[in-house]
Amino acid sequence: MPRESGSPRVDAESDFLRARRQQVLAGLAARVRGATDDVVQAMSFDEVVEALGRRGERYAGTRVIPLDAIVGSVDKVKDFDRRFRPTSTRSRERWERLARASRKGEEIPPIEVYQVGDYYFVRDGHHRVSVAHSLGVTLIEARVTVVDTLLTPVGVGARDELELKHWRRLMLERVPFTGEARAAVAVDHPVQYGEIAENVEAWATRRMHAEGAYMDRETMARRWYEEEYCPVVELIEEAGVRGPHERPTEAYLRIACERYTLIRDHEWSAEIMEQVGKGKRRKR
Repeated sequence: MPRESGSPRVDAESDFLRARRQQVLAGLAARVRGATDDVVQAMSFDEVVEALGRRGERYAGTRVIPLDAIVGSVDKVKDFDRRFRPTSTRSRERWERLARASRKGEEIPPIEVYQVGDYYFVRDGHHRVSVAHSLGVTLIEARVTVVDTLLTPVGVGARDELELKHWRRLMLERVPFTGEARAAVAVDHPVQYGEIAENVEAWATRRMHAEGAYMDRETMARRWYEEEYCPVVELIEEAGVRGPHERPTEAYLRIACERYTLIRDHEWSAEIMEQVGKGKRRKR
């Protein structure tokens, strides 16, 4: 806890001013680095859950949770930054009242949070979290509701990461990969998840026409991965046409497009891969 002057009121005022000063300096430092606002702004619970896909929720009771694991808010994203420092003086009186109570050792009720993976988002108790940060507290008591999501809640620290998760979730709703396929079919550019879904659905349509039989989405995802994706990725590796920083799925999408542009065909073979490679070299 910061130094005490002997007056909880004076100390609470100093706590608030220090928190505001730190927030302003953090924002300036982020701008100097060229970082976007979402790097320092508290994360939005709704944006994260929308990107990951909400399956359900369950109340997990009252726990003591790490303060540093609280990264966002349900409805006060603009009022606090990522470290829950106040972004304005609008709620100064309430903030200082809680700071005085904390310094005097008064009982503070638990906050209420949503848990998404290892992250926590405040439903009620934003000022309590902010004061606790200011006073150097590391743990806080919270009533926790766990939210289950379709995608694993990792790598969601910025809006561009959320956008990638969002498009991946949409792709998996159209093409429900599981197991090894779910992990393998991944890209770094959001728009490419839409291209994957279109490729898989087009492939399945051609197969159903050829076989005269219906294919559900689960079967489509499994067969495309086994019959199309894995053999083609193997051909790509053998031909040495994957870029040095290119993921296997990204190479598949690029070469599938180049193949059709050059030969207007959906078939694969070593000879076709050689033609694609030559066409790429001519283009260069």
